[in-house]
Amino acid sequence: MTLPSTPSAPELVAPAEWRTVEFVSDLHLQREEPETVDAFARYLRDSQADAIFLLGDVFEVWVGDDSIDESGSFEAECCALLSQAARARPMYFMHGNRDFLVGMHFAERTGVRLLADPTVLVLDGKRWLLSHGDALCLDDVEYQKFRTVARNPQWQAQLLSLPLAARRAQGRSARQQSEARKHSPEAFYGDVDTEAAFQWLQAANSRVLIHGHTHRPADHELQGQDGTRAQRIVLSDWDLAATPPRAEVLRLSPGGLERIAIAPK
Repeated sequence: MTLPSTPSAPELVAPAEWRTVEFVSDLHLQREEPETVDAFARYLRDSQADAIFLLGDVFEVWVGDDSIDESGSFEAECCALLSQAARARPMYFMHGNRDFLVGMHFAERTGVRLLADPTVLVLDGKRWLLSHGDALCLDDVEYQKFRTVARNPQWQAQLLSLPLAARRAQGRSARQQSEARKHSPEAFYGDVDTEAAFQWLQAANSRVLIHGHTHRPADHELQGQDGTRAQRIVLSDWDLAATPPRAEVLRLSPGGLERIAIAPK
């Protein structure tokens, strides 16, 4: 298999006073799942982190930043929540496969800073490679074709030119198709390609990749063909209505990486 070209990863150099940062992804926030929204709100209120990184799929679907301006919209409520949190500490957002239409109006309204995918976080002398993870799931060929189209600025502009109501209808249809796919016997969910992950890590001069997307939380020890060792740390998705409930934060502090479970209310 020929690997795609490795994207450049800009650096985010943490201020010297940062001691603890936290990572979450795949919250899939939606009005129909208030338990998860409430848990996220509690987490933002109680976190003592110096910075929080939201690594994609924060929202189940994002149909455009103009949804924030619709009175009483779920998006407006979420942005108010994020805005309050961003006043307490730096907040960062990386696009996922569900919320790739998040734009500058969102950033301006919330104070949350947008990150390129991938980005290198330089903290305490170490380089941590951050990604949503979807671009590395090369076996999911159909999704990679869609991703190429969906990340095209011209395609996005054409989609955003549609009325908000039409985009909301498309979003509902996409969610229904996604749910149907989950229960299909032919359902296929690719995982991160190890060789591609190593290629990204080497290009970024990093030994640890932190990502979400796959909903398969785990700590993977990797070894390249040249004997180089690295780690791939996969974040958990959030679903407080599941049995058992799922919600987890990855905390990075001077003591290392630690997974913190978020308990239901």
